[in-house]
Amino acid sequence: MLQSVRPILRPQIAFGVASSVSSRGLKTLKIGLIPGDGIGKEVIPSGRHVLEALPVEDGLKFEFIDLIAGFECFKATGVALPEGTVSILKEECDGALFGAVSSPTTKVAGYSSPIVALRKKLGLYANVRPVKSVGDDRPVDMVIVRENTEDLYVKEEKIWTLEDGSKVAEAIKRITERASYNIGKVAFDLAVQRGNSRALSSTPTLHSNGPIVTITHKSNVLSTTDGLFRETVRKVYEDNKDKYATVQVQEQIVDSMVYRMFREPEIFDVVVAPNLYGDILSDGAAALVGSLGVIPSANVGDTFVIGEPCHGSAPDIEGKNIANPIATIRSTALMLEFMGYAQPAARIHAAVDSHMVEKKLSTPDLGGSATTSQVTEDIIKRL
Repeated sequence: MLQSVRPILRPQIAFGVASSVSSRGLKTLKIGLIPGDGIGKEVIPSGRHVLEALPVEDGLKFEFIDLIAGFECFKATGVALPEGTVSILKEECDGALFGAVSSPTTKVAGYSSPIVALRKKLGLYANVRPVKSVGDDRPVDMVIVRENTEDLYVKEEKIWTLEDGSKVAEAIKRITERASYNIGKVAFDLAVQRGNSRALSSTPTLHSNGPIVTITHKSNVLSTTDGLFRETVRKVYEDNKDKYATVQVQEQIVDSMVYRMFREPEIFDVVVAPNLYGDILSDGAAALVGSLGVIPSANVGDTFVIGEPCHGSAPDIEGKNIANPIATIRSTALMLEFMGYAQPAARIHAAVDSHMVEKKLSTPDLGGSATTSQVTEDIIKRL
């Protein structure tokens, strides 16, 4: 029987408003499924199938609630994120999986990204994206911790016309001490947890000299906004030196960070960044391990978590059954991990790693010809 263990970020977790224990002694978790747009409708079922295939010895069973959000939802109903979806997540679900969004590149009146809104409504202030190589790939083992609620993503923009007829556009970049402190704490707690795990493991590590937190910013130019982010994250460390005594604190200007991440990715452990930089860095880091199709993420708050693959809706391959499901399956494991269920999460991670090391079945993004269904089935066999 699975025992709920200490989660990565919090010593005690309040998830589980709808969970129950069945007569067979299995704990039932209700998971919201939000496929969204494009290939989200093809990969989210892979996450569901993996959860359904977990062995009884893990002590869990699952109920699923299908929910809607996304650009297609907006075109059909006029709303990208229905209040009903938010209410069900808050009142009935223990966790959720989110697929992808086809956000238009030009302004559409009334439309705003549903995943950005969902992060704010559920208080999911941290986006955690592990990037780790498997097998003989280039050595990479980092986690990018991205602030999830502010920066330029507050979406406060305006445009006006000058007397000469030319246009000017302006966007607000908002950085708050509270959000910066929260994300800094997530990063340092995660660094300690990763350091403790490595100390207990016999597996060789890239970070044998202890955990490292790299604060990424552009305060040499944006001295007020990025300056506040940098100072506040450092304050987390200064306020808790005993707790974070094993952690090394480093800094990188964001442009230098991009250069060094691609040139020597093995030196980075936990990278913490404001929303925009974290978004760009985490997508770029996917190139180090082959594809966005293998990179998971978790949107994490104090009482809820949503697993979300890092890729987009990929309309060019929608409906072809060739989307890589690995990012979704790994995001499913991350969701369980942050909910406090380390054993089934580790089982899923191990099955994915085994599949990737063998390299017999790969979707086209990794140079193969396998289908979404074939990759999902192969991973399930390895559970």
